[in-house]
Parts: sequence; structure tokens; C-alpha cells
Amino acid sequence: MAATTAQSMGTLPSGLGICTTAPDIFYLPELVFGGLVWILVASNHVEPHNPLGWVMFVSVFCFVMTFLWMILFAAGCHKSSSGWAAADFVYHGLAVLFYLSAGVDLAYITMLSKATLLFDVRIYRIYIAAVVFAFATTLLYFIHAILSAIRWKHF
Repeated sequence: MAATTAQSMGTLPSGLGICTTAPDIFYLPELVFGGLVWILVASNHVEPHNPLGWVMFVSVFCFVMTFLWMILFAAGCHKSSSGWAAADFVYHGLAVLFYLSAGVDLAYITMLSKATLLFDVRIYRIYIAAVVFAFATTLLYFIHAILSAIRWKHF
């Protein structure tokens, strides 16, 4: 019988194992893309305040929580329990909803800024980049949530 290095879907990784398992490999790209949304929106004057304030909240909240979640998994605090697998799915599902709403808000504000010429072209291009990264981050969180649901199902 050949030895395998693949981890069973019924366990949660710890240590450097989070860099090699299916859903957990998305932690770093989520941090990078989410951080880019945060930086791009924060690099300009936040106007109008309400929708872009929501975008800033989502990007900062998800960045901090994903970083903490990654540290907890790397430290092995989960002890490979099914409750942590469920919490992983719930958190990433919530992050998908947050980022989807933030991306739609940001796209709407970007379209308004083009129509009203409220912003200069540089700010408009920065907001376009932020919209692209917001939806890319939404996709990463969505894939992570689906794979976390599959892992939770196998517990």
C-alpha cells in the first residue's frame, strides 16, 4: 500500500499544513486581494461616506478576521473538531456576502463617479481596480466557503 501525503477531508490542518490543503490554501490570496481593496479605497478621499464606509469596514474586518483565523488554524487551536469546520464554513460564507455587497456598492459608486465626473480620471481608475479586486476577493472567499462546506460534510 503506497503512502500518501494528502490529508483526509475529515480533519483540519495545523502548522504549515494550512499552506497545502484545499480550502486553507486560499488564506494568503484572500489576504492579499482583500488588502488591495482596502488600500485602493483608502488611498482616496472617501466620498460618498456611507457606501464607501461599508466597503472599508468589510475590507478591514475580513482582512483582520482572516488573518486571525489563519493564525488560529496554524497554531492548531481547532484540535480538528467538527465545530471548527462548521465555523470555518460560516465565516467564509459571511465574508462572501459582505464582499459581494461591498463590491456592488463600490461598482455603483464607480459608475456614478464616471457619469457625474465627480472624480478625476486617476481616482476613477483606482476605483475600477478596487472593484475588480473586490469581486476577485469575493470569488476567493466563495471557493473557500464551498470547499469548507465539503470538508465540514465529511466530519
